[in-house]
Amino acid sequence: MLARKTLPLTSNAIGLFFGTGIILLAVASYLTQMPVLDLVSWLQNVFSWSFVIIFSGLFSVAVVAGASIKAGKNNTFLYDAGLQAANGISTLALTFTLLGISLGIGTLSEQPLTPSSVNGIIGELTKQFSMAFMTTVVGLPSSAILRAWVSLRYTKIEKE
Repeated sequence: MLARKTLPLTSNAIGLFFGTGIILLAVASYLTQMPVLDLVSWLQNVFSWSFVIIFSGLFSVAVVAGASIKAGKNNTFLYDAGLQAANGISTLALTFTLLGISLGIGTLSEQPLTPSSVNGIIGELTKQFSMAFMTTVVGLPSSAILRAWVSLRYTKIEKE
């Protein structure tokens, strides 16, 4: 019986995840005037696939949980799931920030600094630092917006 109730919710969540992802890619492609393949390549270069996949999963969980909060239901679990997913995005962003800085410093320490190698080393260092700071720039505001949305939605529904 539980499987019958869970399957539609799971398929809806998967559909929402992929549908939202496709729409966001189309909007980003339009706004940036970049072809989708170039945009996907940029995402991979700036954020890394592991960040994009984990971020997308946590974002989807928070959105599905927040959207599933309905009047007349026990919404505590959905509220907690939404907040935990949003908090997970914050943790993910800060973890990847530290990872990018560590990888950059590791790159710097592995190579001898000579006048001829400085440009290449600085290029690699800035690539790692770019990933580090972009994950924070995207992750922390996204997390704050999701937390606020889930909390306000829960409070509004519970007061009705």
